[in-house]
Amino acid sequence: MTSSDQPMDHAPPMADTGGKSERSDLERNVTRRSTWIRLFFMIIFAFLYGLSRLVTAAVVVVQFFHVLFAGNVNDQLKTFGHSLAIYSFEVVDYLTFNTEKKPYPLDAPWPTSDAVEEVAEPTPGDEAS
Repeated sequence: MTSSDQPMDHAPPMADTGGKSERSDLERNVTRRSTWIRLFFMIIFAFLYGLSRLVTAAVVVVQFFHVLFAGNVNDQLKTFGHSLAIYSFEVVDYLTFNTEKKPYPLDAPWPTSDAVEEVAEPTPGDEAS
């Protein structure tokens, strides 16, 4: 079968344009200013995400010792830890291109504990059968 006998759906990509459109798409994508600006913000938020992981580790340690010595959970640390977890989710959501909304401190306020519906813990006897 010669190239003129091949059905149109088997034609090589960009066969009729000599590959020129593919190159212009690549050039357009690489030179798009918004992509490079997003990279800049992604670097900033990747740094903030790493910082939030350190703060989370500190909250975990302090909360553990509070429970160890006081015998109860520190509600302020619990609330802050939950809002920090929500913030971490928002940063990862932005970094993975799932949203264009930049997390705190740019497009969104600092998340509060009531920003996400809490999942109710199952009560004994409420188990699925």
